[in-house]
Amino acid sequence: MDKRLEKLTYWVHQHPGLEHAHLSPVSGDASFRRYFRASQKDSHGKETTVIAMDAPPEKEDCRPFVAIARHWRENGIAVPDILAEDLDQGFLLLEDFGDQLMLGRMNGITADDLYHGALEELLKIQQLPENPDYTLPAYDEALLDREMNLFPEWLLEGLLQMKLSTDEWSMLETTFAFLKESALAQPTVTVHRDYHSRNLLVRPGTRAPGIVDFQDAVRGPVTYDVASLLKDCYIEWPPGRRNGWLEDFRVMSFEAGLHKADSDTFQQWFDLMGMQRHLKAAGIFARLSLRDDKHGYLADIPRTVHYLVEASEPLPALRSFHEWLRDEVVPEIHHKLATRSEDDGYVQRPPE
Repeated sequence: MDKRLEKLTYWVHQHPGLEHAHLSPVSGDASFRRYFRASQKDSHGKETTVIAMDAPPEKEDCRPFVAIARHWRENGIAVPDILAEDLDQGFLLLEDFGDQLMLGRMNGITADDLYHGALEELLKIQQLPENPDYTLPAYDEALLDREMNLFPEWLLEGLLQMKLSTDEWSMLETTFAFLKESALAQPTVTVHRDYHSRNLLVRPGTRAPGIVDFQDAVRGPVTYDVASLLKDCYIEWPPGRRNGWLEDFRVMSFEAGLHKADSDTFQQWFDLMGMQRHLKAAGIFARLSLRDDKHGYLADIPRTVHYLVEASEPLPALRSFHEWLRDEVVPEIHHKLATRSEDDGYVQRPPE
């Protein structure tokens, strides 16, 4: 057993009803945080389960998680209750929402209900009042730039070993500026920043999903989270169906007074915001493999980059980027991922 797990187990055992709890790993995320399900049966055979979170203080700051969780929960958002905390050690005990991810429950029949539940909850998040105990950072120009630059740094130059020319760098800078201008022109709301099918849990008796991984929330563009949800890096839907859900959300958020955009404007905001997110995500997936030895996310790069190709195709301002991505980058991705061996801890899945 590793040292931190030993300390976490000891800490969990100090809490009433968990003195002999068994800790088993729960699927982690793309950060340094780890999650364990702590379970113990009482003398009548009734089982208590909670989630124990291990967030090494030198790698992860738990304070935003705690502040956001309490504020959102007080305002009716379905985030886990914090049952105990030790911020110095980076340990939290959380309510257990179970393990039924929205991703695993979605199919052609269930998708409408699941997405509408997620969109209704997203609208509540976007309407949250200001948190008196924690000011959300702004999704500003500097943050947008840092995120988009993950794409050339970690995917192009890192994973694909591409050597970009001066003209290619110039084209990327022009593209990034175009996306940034659109993002910064949008009305701002509370943004979860990772609102997708692997961070939403299906709960019995309600279609409002349980929401996790919210600690990086910011104030940012109104279409960011809906782009994250409907242009999900882990599942793709036909554009017609996806855009139908988007229009439903546009009307909901319009009626709530969050923006004044018509369908065409909101669609373009959504598409360009999605591009900014997918540039970031593709770079992060490559970084997780190269830096953190987490290779499973490589399988999601083709889908993520496909969203970039799709969104850039109809826009004259992005024609050069679209053609370069389609003709130069996509073939390199397919070649690189197809030639990775199983010894690298990654088995290639065909792009969807």
